[in-house]
Amino acid sequence: MQALVLAGGEGTRLRPLTLTLPKPVMPLAGRPFLTFMLDWLRSHGVDDVLLSCGYRSEDVERVLGSTYRGMRLRYVIEESPLGTAGPLRLAADSGVLDDRVLVLNGDTLTDLDLSAEIALHESKGAVGTLALAAVEDTASYGVVPTAEDGAVEAFLEKQEGPAPTNRINAGAYVLERSVVELVPPGRAVSIEREVFPELVGKGLYGFLSEGYWIDIGTPERYLEATYDLLAGRVASELPPRDETASLVYDGCITSGARIGPLSVLGRHCSVGDHSVVERAVLHDSVRVGHECEIVESVVAEGARVDDGARIGPDAIVGGGAVVEAGGVVGPGARVAPGEHVS
Repeated sequence: MQALVLAGGEGTRLRPLTLTLPKPVMPLAGRPFLTFMLDWLRSHGVDDVLLSCGYRSEDVERVLGSTYRGMRLRYVIEESPLGTAGPLRLAADSGVLDDRVLVLNGDTLTDLDLSAEIALHESKGAVGTLALAAVEDTASYGVVPTAEDGAVEAFLEKQEGPAPTNRINAGAYVLERSVVELVPPGRAVSIEREVFPELVGKGLYGFLSEGYWIDIGTPERYLEATYDLLAGRVASELPPRDETASLVYDGCITSGARIGPLSVLGRHCSVGDHSVVERAVLHDSVRVGHECEIVESVVAEGARVDDGARIGPDAIVGGGAVVEAGGVVGPGARVAPGEHVS
């Protein structure tokens, strides 16, 4: 089975983290994010993955390489952004697309039952089947009302006013090759706005997933996904957590510090005496001094937090930045890579 992962965006909502590393390989619970998706795909029989990349594609390829746990990884490079359908046409025109393909948004963490979605697709003789997730607030998502037999009745991208259903597009599709013919070549195309509406009433079905699903595209949801992974709310192959449900990776020095609950320390971090890291994420090689406090925030690779500094909540410190002794990075603040905060 083949999958095409849409991983070409710039991750603007996650800046400054994505200024130094693209979202597909940004650490989540200490692992490149896309490895969670690859593990999930592998568990459902996928052995050939096309990664549609644009922004910093060389970094994605450097981190993930050409194979992952027996899966072949190939790269479809967007010279300019092609939207959510353009990469499908690019892959087809490049001669690497199978007759049936899974298409996945590259910024979701999920354990929905892909095998059941494929089985529904086959039983209906569908041309396309969309995974749907039920959410409390639909304001940020496209909603997909369906008939009793699962046939999609409309595809309504983000709109103001009450939504006709709480079922949203979960960004996991089973598509037949005929769908590619609806995608104009050589330009950016939205699969949500230009392709799926054309398929309504022509073999497009919805599959309601009961599994875990979250879009990690904002700092708030990135942290929420981290907490859910640490707490075991979504299936993963993470190492065992400590008694505070925190993960402290190899080479860290934390003696005299309080780590947790629900925190992640990447490899080779150091946290000084009487410092607190609580519901926070430190990427690799972060150095934290004495009597510091980092709460509900993210500190990117190579940053330094000097003695007595305070960070958070809801703050992000970019890679290689320095928060000087006694400095404060307040609620919701963003510190650019390499910036110094006094």
